[in-house]
Amino acid sequence: MRVMLADDAVLFREGMARILTDAGFTVTGRTGDGPSLLALVRADPPDVAVLDLRMPPGYAAEGLETAAAVRALVPGVGLMILSQYVEVHHALRLMTEFEGGVGYLLKDRVSDLTLFGSQIRSVARGDTVIDPELVTRLVARRRERDPLRELTGRERAVLRLMAQGRSNVAVAGELHLAVKTVEAHVTSIFTKLGLVADEREHRRVLAVLTFLRGGTLG
Repeated sequence: MRVMLADDAVLFREGMARILTDAGFTVTGRTGDGPSLLALVRADPPDVAVLDLRMPPGYAAEGLETAAAVRALVPGVGLMILSQYVEVHHALRLMTEFEGGVGYLLKDRVSDLTLFGSQIRSVARGDTVIDPELVTRLVARRRERDPLRELTGRERAVLRLMAQGRSNVAVAGELHLAVKTVEAHVTSIFTKLGLVADEREHRRVLAVLTFLRGGTLG
């Protein structure tokens, strides 16, 4: 599997390249900023691009902006964003503005070679990888009850596929349902999980996080 890296911290970037190489990946490009990564992607598209969230020139959210540009160039490329800290608003933006194949992890996770390699492969397959710390922060306020028990069997099946990063269309195909039926199930799931419309938090992401916290639905 071919991977490209973008991180302005040279030591971290080279260490990450070594970890990925040892895990069986082929690192086809490495750079320290977004424009250089885009040039590399344009010349030789990878399977996955791993980007630091904060890069030159502003050290704000250049990684997300670059990720959007990469996905525009290569629609099927996986995107893994790494950050020094969990920044919920950036993580939610990544998971709501991109259609699957994305991940958001703390940089500390990179030290676990086996786990990080598995997460890169998950992103390449189109799955969504969420840092456990982000899960903890977003679902802490819902610990008082187990809303998953309120779902019907069909709703549980829909939520299970949503947690795999599937769109409503993909869920409909998997369960042999009409898209409108899936949309109705999704709306019901939001209602039963107590997820009201809120521009600061995407309900689909929060529903998936509730599923991840609760474990496998029976």
